Amino acid sequence: MRTDIFARLDREPEPPKIEIPRMSRTRLALFGGTSAFYLAIVVAVLASTWLVALDWKLMLFRPYEQWPEQHALLDYYVVLGQRGPTAVMVAAWLGWRSWRQHTLRPLLVLGAALLLLNATVGAVKIGLGRLGPHYATQIGSAELFAGGDIFPSGHTANAVVTWGILAYLATTPRARRYLSALSAVVSLGVGLTTVYLGTHWLSDVLLGWAAGLLIMLALPWCEPLIGRAEAWILALRDQWRARGRLTPSLPVAAGGLRPAIFPQRDPHSSDPSREPVATVGHTRPGPAGRTSGHLTQPRPHAIRSERAPITPSGSRRPPHSRPVAGG
Repeated sequence: MRTDIFARLDREPEPPKIEIPRMSRTRLALFGGTSAFYLAIVVAVLASTWLVALDWKLMLFRPYEQWPEQHALLDYYVVLGQRGPTAVMVAAWLGWRSWRQHTLRPLLVLGAALLLLNATVGAVKIGLGRLGPHYATQIGSAELFAGGDIFPSGHTANAVVTWGILAYLATTPRARRYLSALSAVVSLGVGLTTVYLGTHWLSDVLLGWAAGLLIMLALPWCEPLIGRAEAWILALRDQWRARGRLTPSLPVAAGGLRPAIFPQRDPHSSDPSREPVATVGHTRPGPAGRTSGHLTQPRPHAIRSERAPITPSGSRRPPHSRPVAGG
């Protein structure tokens, strides 16, 4: 019984049937609505509308001074939206899932989402160049094109993407619902925490939520590329494994013996026409790394009963020798 239990523990589980999300009509409608909301926030900030005025009211209210007892706790909570720590935590979990499910898709989906996040959010940050509340110079101004990099909020967008990946990769509808609610609560809390700390305007957070949601909605378009990347990586891994299974050549020390194969007849066989049996011997390397010819291609030795009788013929004296006088 003990052996059977350990055998079950050592047995690798079968990979589950993973349903890859597709770009359905509902997802397309959500993508279109979120894109319109994203564009409306950008236009409202560019035009310095009521949204910019609301940004300034919240900034001058200074929530971190109104409720200072929450400052220490929220300083730690906002780390849930910081890219480095969250990416490491989620990548560790998805790496374990990849090993258990025998697939690289979870890690590749995370990599594709973070790549899209850095490209899209980073480009808008640099292009608009908005300054944060702590660096604002003129009351009522949108503080655009001033060399800043806080619009949209990177913490908020990263929280939406990093924790939303867990819901996107869930294998059951129940787990997907729970993880979607969890990622929504975490991303909402991270965005509002940045407003409380005074590191972002409210419009930064709104645009960060929209940016992260757009990436999550667009991920099904990346699935074919992710599948091809996984197939290429697995094929490359199989090639490396095949090379590792090849038998390595035996090393030969300088001046040492080198294994050689030469034929030898079976002594128990009475049939002289039988094929010779290959045996392994040793030859010593000759000059310039070559072996002696009579050892590399030896002749089969005939037994005594097979040797032809040899009769001497002619004189054994050398042809130009003179007889010794007085002999």
